[in-house]
Amino acid sequence: MSGVIVSMRRTLLSCTSLARNGLLGGALAALLPAAPAEAAELIDTLSTLLDFNRQELAVLATALALLGFSVVAAILLMRTRVGKAKSEARLRARIGELQLQADRYGALLFAEPQILISWPAGDDRAQISGDIAMVLPRDPTPQRVLAFGTWLPPEPALQMDHAVDALRDRGDGFQLTLTTANGRTLEALGRAIGGQAIVRIRELSGLRRDLAETNLRYKALSDETEMLRGFAAAAPWPIWAKAENGALTFANPAYVRATEAASVTDAQERKLELLDSADRTAMERGLKDAANFTSRLPIVIGGERRIYDVRAVNVGSGSVGVAIDAGEADGLSSALVRMAEAHRRTLDQLSSGVAVFDGHRRLAFYNDSYRRLWDLDRTFLDANPDDSSVLDQLRAARKLPEQPDFRAWKVKLHEAYRAVEAAKDTWYLPDGRALSVVTTPNPEGGVTYLFDDVTESLELARRFDRMIRVQRETLDSLAEGVAVFGSNGKAQLFNPAFVRMWKLSSDAMRDEPHIQTVEGWCHQLFDEPAVWRQIREAITSIENRADVPLKLERKDGSVLDGMIRPLPDGATMLTFQDITDTENVERALRERNEALETADQMKVDFVHHVSYELRSPLTTIIGFAHFLSDPSTGPLTPKQAEYLDYVTKSTNALLALTNNILDLATIDAGAMKLELGPVDVSKTIELAAEGIQDRLATDRIRLKVEIAPDIGSFVGDEKRVVQVLYNLLANAVGFSPQDSTVGISARRTERSVVFTVTDSGPGIPADMKDKVFNWFESRSQGSRHRGAGLGLSLVRSFVELHGGKVRVDSIVGRGTVVICDFPTDQAAHRDAAE
Repeated sequence: MSGVIVSMRRTLLSCTSLARNGLLGGALAALLPAAPAEAAELIDTLSTLLDFNRQELAVLATALALLGFSVVAAILLMRTRVGKAKSEARLRARIGELQLQADRYGALLFAEPQILISWPAGDDRAQISGDIAMVLPRDPTPQRVLAFGTWLPPEPALQMDHAVDALRDRGDGFQLTLTTANGRTLEALGRAIGGQAIVRIRELSGLRRDLAETNLRYKALSDETEMLRGFAAAAPWPIWAKAENGALTFANPAYVRATEAASVTDAQERKLELLDSADRTAMERGLKDAANFTSRLPIVIGGERRIYDVRAVNVGSGSVGVAIDAGEADGLSSALVRMAEAHRRTLDQLSSGVAVFDGHRRLAFYNDSYRRLWDLDRTFLDANPDDSSVLDQLRAARKLPEQPDFRAWKVKLHEAYRAVEAAKDTWYLPDGRALSVVTTPNPEGGVTYLFDDVTESLELARRFDRMIRVQRETLDSLAEGVAVFGSNGKAQLFNPAFVRMWKLSSDAMRDEPHIQTVEGWCHQLFDEPAVWRQIREAITSIENRADVPLKLERKDGSVLDGMIRPLPDGATMLTFQDITDTENVERALRERNEALETADQMKVDFVHHVSYELRSPLTTIIGFAHFLSDPSTGPLTPKQAEYLDYVTKSTNALLALTNNILDLATIDAGAMKLELGPVDVSKTIELAAEGIQDRLATDRIRLKVEIAPDIGSFVGDEKRVVQVLYNLLANAVGFSPQDSTVGISARRTERSVVFTVTDSGPGIPADMKDKVFNWFESRSQGSRHRGAGLGLSLVRSFVELHGGKVRVDSIVGRGTVVICDFPTDQAAHRDAAE
């Protein structure tokens, strides 16, 4: 025993290092009780009994623990392996049973030809099994079954696609009976089972096929019945059905309303009838004798008597009837009769001869123009003769065209009875007349003859042809180039001048080229794209057709004056005239006119400059003349005073002339500004008259002033108005003879103040009226008047600055009247000017 203990101790000592690392201590702690006090006591007891120290005892405990764990683990492993072997044997037996069961189910499932298609949840790839050759005899690929269009007609294939999509998306089951493209009848069932979408396709045969076809027929008949019932319910005509004993079995809402019943049941219980007793008896008799009844009968519905077409027919063991409102048709029939009568009356009023022959070639209608045209007896025509008899009588009277073979000609004429389209011919009668004959086959059979006397029309056509030839000769002789283009843009007419002017080929133009082609030919002489585009648009446009003038300067230096003129028939005429010489003359005249205008402007500028330069020395001379005339400068001899008076008057006249020229120059430059304010008309006339008092006294001329009492005032430049009236009065006094009267008057109108100045001078000739307001236009006309000819120019300029007008009325030898209109509203004038 001691030896064993010693050996164990040695072994334990070899494991001391493990105890030092704490591993064995942990194992011993796990084996020993949990209480610390008890563990310590147990360790001390073992140490005393075995003569081990604490480390040796810990190693021993660890070894015992490892040994126990290994033994327990081995036992558990053996027990587990035995259990797993039994479980594996049990599972293998179960798999065998399931395989046997699956084989049995597969044998049962595919005992008849069918195809199974399944889609697991969340998987788009279908699993296909079964007899694929049932639908795809030549294609072994299972996935081709899903291409329903390859083995089903288009409509069933689309129906199958929609059903499968609904099954997979929403789990909606379906049952369809399909007929394949090769005529086989299949049944397709779709169900959602166990999270999978499964479609089963099998062939129907025997009772199942008969049942499916019966179901289809039932559904078709049911749909047809529902459709017929819906139609009967929606139809506005009363519809009913009766049993063999005459009892009402069906009635639509229109029948209920017509019989004023509350419902179909009410109509059946009260035995309400649509027809009265006599009509019902006639209908029952007709159904009994001929199995159908048709009649137009009056029926009272809603208190109103109306006409209905009643139709009834035996169906099975009963009868079905319908009443259709024929009031409108009856009215239309009457209207058609009236229209036919009106049509006949209208045809009687035509100047054209009309004869209608029916399908038996007998005369059914003729108008009076037909009778007069052929001079036929009314009794003969009213007897409804046939077509051949009418032609024979006309031939006997020598009223038809002479024919070498009359029989053949008549047979050809009668071909119209078998024709489908109208034919037109012209008959030249022996009496010199020409008739246009139109034969029109009637839809109901027969022929309508329409005869028109075209003798005058043919004569007019001949005259028109002559006129066209004359027109052609006239165009050919014109020096002006003319071309006519149709609405399609092609050349229809041209003259030699047009060809020569554009250096074209007559043969090419006769081929009716398009305007674009003609444009290409003409580019060598004129190639402005904008002008040619304008010509093309004017020719081919259907809107905004108006005359368009043209002026073309060509590359060869020639100038053409052109015109695009639309014609009434939709065509467009182009005309070109060579105006090169005229243009050269016009250009020379224009250059000469510009030179004259330049010279005239130079003259005006010169006068402006000279007038401005004269004003300063004239002011100086006038100033010194006034200084010399002042008594403070010393006495003057009478002769000196006389000379000084001449100098003063001459310088004053020269200064006034200079001021007038400067005023005109200012107005002409647009720099004149009016100082607007209230203008007192009476005061203005008075101020203007003061300036001519000395001349009135010298020439013994009386001034007559007439001012309207309500004249008042107006807005204007008072200084310029006085200047206008002074110039008019001075001009009138200058042209008036001595001991005569000069008049001035003023009156107010709605929008202006009118000043009128009259004199009794020599008057103004007609050729001078437009020139009297020009600068430096002054003629004495045999009077004492002398002047520079600026007064009336200033008058017109100042009046027009005010927005007014000046006009002159004059008769040679009887004086002149000058009328000035000053507008009262200067604000309106300024707005209009702006």
